[in-house]
Amino acid sequence: MRATSGDEGAMTRFLLDYINEHSSEWTTKPKVYHGAGFQDCLVLVFGKPTTAIFAHIDSIGFTVGYNNQLIRIGGPKVAHGIDLVGSDSKGEIQGSIIVENDGLVFLDFHRNIDRGTTLSFKPEFRETSKSVQCCYMDNRLGVYSALEVAKSLENGIIAFSCFEEHGGGTVGFISDFITKKYNVFQALISDITWVTEGVKPGKGVAISMRDSGIPRKTYLNRIIELAKKSNIDFQLEVESAGGSDGTEIQKSPFPIDWCFIGAPEKHVHSPDEWVNKADIKSMIDLYSYLMKHL
Repeated sequence: MRATSGDEGAMTRFLLDYINEHSSEWTTKPKVYHGAGFQDCLVLVFGKPTTAIFAHIDSIGFTVGYNNQLIRIGGPKVAHGIDLVGSDSKGEIQGSIIVENDGLVFLDFHRNIDRGTTLSFKPEFRETSKSVQCCYMDNRLGVYSALEVAKSLENGIIAFSCFEEHGGGTVGFISDFITKKYNVFQALISDITWVTEGVKPGKGVAISMRDSGIPRKTYLNRIIELAKKSNIDFQLEVESAGGSDGTEIQKSPFPIDWCFIGAPEKHVHSPDEWVNKADIKSMIDLYSYLMKHL
């Protein structure tokens, strides 16, 4: 499903169809907010919520400029020969990236593409007994984890946000909505992080103690203590860079505590993002546990 930042409509429709088809089977059928006032975001409200899960539905990609020049959406990997796909008024598009000597980036395609067309990596899903690999594991797996948690969630909010990869923009009005209408002031960020020297694949979901944003220590300590009690595998992450919907919450005027919790991946923002299945399971399990105990 193509859903670059600013062009999430198809993913929104997919999620609405999925929720309409399956929510009657969940422990609690949520109230669904979308449409006017929510742009392409979705907010699911279960029972009497105290905590919200944020999961962004957009991905990195490219905008076509003049003469098939490519302009980055977010921070995608750029290398000669990477295949991109999309569509414009003349039909489907599939071509390869050309990186010229001066650093300019173009798409090798047989005609001029409509200006403003969005392109994304051509997906090639690969699965083994231990891993999944494709483009946009960030944040398709964060969305998948939230939907798995939704099956048994009794009380809580799941907010599917947009624009995360290109600077936020929707977290603010979602935060305004959940604080004023539901008095919810704490959040978990269901997103995918990086494999680093301190965060290894197969060792459990990562609880981020900080990245470019710093969650409030009191809230972070509560989460870590609950994670220890859960007996679910997890790792502690400390990074100096990177951001998420949590960073946007921290920059907003709303006093919402937040913590990023996500499985680590290799080959970030490339066509080959790779995640260990055991880490996905621990992510789902820990979210389910925290939503019951926070």
